[in-house]
Amino acid sequence: MKLQQFYSIEKQQLRVGREQASHFAKSIAGDFNPLHDTNAKRFCVPGDLLFAVALSELGLSQSMQFSFDSMVTDQSQLSLPQALSAEFSILDQNDKPQLTIRSAGSVSHDADFIEGLIERYVQFSGRTFPDILVELMRQEGVMINPARPLVIYKDMAIEINSFASGELKLDFSGATMDVAGKKGSVKLNFDLSVDGNNIGHGTKSMVVSGLRPYEQGAIDQLVAEYDATKQAYRS
Repeated sequence: MKLQQFYSIEKQQLRVGREQASHFAKSIAGDFNPLHDTNAKRFCVPGDLLFAVALSELGLSQSMQFSFDSMVTDQSQLSLPQALSAEFSILDQNDKPQLTIRSAGSVSHDADFIEGLIERYVQFSGRTFPDILVELMRQEGVMINPARPLVIYKDMAIEINSFASGELKLDFSGATMDVAGKKGSVKLNFDLSVDGNNIGHGTKSMVVSGLRPYEQGAIDQLVAEYDATKQAYRS
C-alpha cells in the first residue's frame, strides 16, 4: 500500500483531496459510507485515513488514543507536529482542533509493522457496516435512517505490549451498542497477535443518529443498496 498517494504534506501542512479520501475509503478500507463520496454535500475525510497518516508520519507508540474532534473536509489544512508527544491536537487553518492524539510508552518507526497494522485496522474498521452494525441494531431493536444513514467516527484506542516481528493479525473480539433516544454509541473491540501470540488490543467507538424502530425490510434494502454501490465500484 502506497499511503502517500492519499494525501499531501508541504511544510508540515496536511491536505487530503476528495478523490484521495474517497479512493482510500473504498479501495483500502472497503468503506462505502456516503459521507466519503466525492459528490457528498456533507463530505468528510475518513477518520481511518487520518489515523493512518498520523502513524505513518509520526510513528506508533505502545498506547495511543485518537479523538476525532470535527469533520475534516477537502478544504481543511491541518498542521502536523514534528513528533509524537503525550497529548496534542492537530489544528486546521482556523486553529480549530480536528484530531486529538494521546500517546505513551515506547515509540516504533518500523515501517513494515506500522503498514501492516494500518492495513489490518482500516480493513477491520471498514467492515463496521453492514457486517457488525446491522446485528447490533437488530439486537437493540433500532436502526439508522435509511434515507440519511449517519454513522460518525468518535474515537479509537490501541494498546500494544510488543512490536514483535512476524505475521500480524487483527481479530474482532466483540461489540456493544448503547441507545439513548434517537442516538446511540457503538464500541467495537479487537485483539492483535503476531504468529499466534497476543501483543495487544484496541477499540473503535462511533456515534449513530436518527435512530428509529428496527424494520427488517428497510434494513435489507439499505444493505442491498450498499452492496450494489460496492459492487459497482469494483466492477
